[in-house]
Amino acid sequence: MNRIVALVIVVVAVLFAGSSTLLVVDQRHQAVVYSRGGVDPVAVGPGLHFKLPTPLQGAMRVDARVQTLEASNPDRYTTSDKADLLVTPVLKYRVVDPLKLFTQTEGDAQSVPGRLAEFTRAALGEAFGKRSLSDALAQQHDIASEARSAIAARTGALGVEVVDVSLTRIDLPAAAAEAAYKRMVVAQEQAASDERAQGAAEAEQIKADAERQRDAVLADAYKTAQQIKGEGDAKAAAIAADAFGRDPGFYQFYQSLQAYRSVIKPSDVVVVDADNDFFRFMRSPDGGAPSNGQAAAASRKH
Repeated sequence: MNRIVALVIVVVAVLFAGSSTLLVVDQRHQAVVYSRGGVDPVAVGPGLHFKLPTPLQGAMRVDARVQTLEASNPDRYTTSDKADLLVTPVLKYRVVDPLKLFTQTEGDAQSVPGRLAEFTRAALGEAFGKRSLSDALAQQHDIASEARSAIAARTGALGVEVVDVSLTRIDLPAAAAEAAYKRMVVAQEQAASDERAQGAAEAEQIKADAERQRDAVLADAYKTAQQIKGEGDAKAAAIAADAFGRDPGFYQFYQSLQAYRSVIKPSDVVVVDADNDFFRFMRSPDGGAPSNGQAAAASRKH
């Protein structure tokens, strides 16, 4: 009986020792084989590998796939204008150098998410801290890009590659949300008022320029019209002078008729001396002295 028990113990020990010398790594992982105390680490890829039994050599498996790190609760960040924001970042990463990871973590791969979360908080804190509230809300993509670069600069020593950084939530704390929204409304109203004032000033300037151009066009047109009128009057006067100069008697007769028309109206009663020189063409067609009969008739008519 004792021999059977001893044999079972020996078989179990052999199987355990044999299994501890085999290392199976699937295609989704990599592994680091190291001696006691973490010395002489060696990275191995997918496949079947042999190593010394567990007391002499150990192995750390590392997931080589893209992994996602998302905070369970949003983190609080402060902007340059002292506004608080609740932000939920999502970090995607993968291990590209298992040896660096093993060395930096001393074989504790479970500490990687905590370190990455710390790096993420530091990078986002710096990115939000140099922006105002309005800029932080408007530049989420830029903030994520800056954070990714800052995180990647620190994870390189861990053998970790940062694939992407995104912000799934950016919100204000409930207590500060209403006040912040009111400030944003006031700022937008002020900006709109400034735009309207600037537009009104530009409209007045355009109107004043148009009025000056209109006055200049009217003045130029009036000047041209006066010149044409003057030239027309001069030509008319020249034509009249030429026509009347050929017969001075007819000119005097015509001018007297024009004077009679402008001075004497149909309902007027004119009492003058019949010998008045103004009415000489009424006394005689040629404006000369009338005969005795004509003078008597003219006297009776007037």
